[in-house]
Amino acid sequence: MNAASGRDLATGRVDTDRLAAAVAALAADVVAVQEVDHLLPRSGGVDQTALLARACGVVRGGARFAATVHGTPGSPDTFRPAEATVPGEPSYGVALLSRLPVLEWRELRLAGSAARLPLVLPPGAGRRLRLVPDEPRAVVAAVVDARAPGAAGSRPVSVLGTHLSFSPLRAVAQLRELRRWAADLPRPLVLLGDLNLPPGVVGRALPWRPLAAGATFPSPAPRVQLDHALADGLPAAVGAAGRVERVGGSDHRGVVVDLRL
Repeated sequence: MNAASGRDLATGRVDTDRLAAAVAALAADVVAVQEVDHLLPRSGGVDQTALLARACGVVRGGARFAATVHGTPGSPDTFRPAEATVPGEPSYGVALLSRLPVLEWRELRLAGSAARLPLVLPPGAGRRLRLVPDEPRAVVAAVVDARAPGAAGSRPVSVLGTHLSFSPLRAVAQLRELRRWAADLPRPLVLLGDLNLPPGVVGRALPWRPLAAGATFPSPAPRVQLDHALADGLPAAVGAAGRVERVGGSDHRGVVVDLRL
């Protein structure tokens, strides 16, 4: 789900507690979150990943934040690309939370577009659009153990979370790079995230099984699906029930999938 840094679309104010309560209410085993603030002044200087993890009952080692930029995104004067996540550095990026045991973590860094792109600004910003440099992107992958309680051995499932460029051409290239990078991850694999692309384009660039369909943006009256859940290596007999629903005050609706492995 795209958290929009916890900003409420209706008021323009950041309310991380409301966001955390909304995410916890999903009762999901794994949650991929995009547009996450880490110690940024605009969101009260809090570690949003840690707050979301506590609200969801995630134990130590089950949450990972990947910074894509240090500082506040939106202007080259306020941020710089992040080559790595620095725990005490105010940053912005993506997070993955798991209540299931995590067997392995991996990260992929993706370069952004070289072009300046039009960004829709939140309410109260004084204007609707601003030309901004594209940000680097990241993919966070967790290989989780999805075995039933009491079962012997392990049942590895790879879950990936990402937020791709809002330049369509760059997002398609990032999706193809992600596919190559994920080739050796255990299957089944599930990709979750704001891909900034509609289903038809996603399907041509990444022919994985879609798990949910429905418009997700903008959340009050969505017209296009930008947020997706896709699977690779999932047996055809495995049931998947997907839906789209509002989560807190975000400008995106969240995609929720129930898998019966």
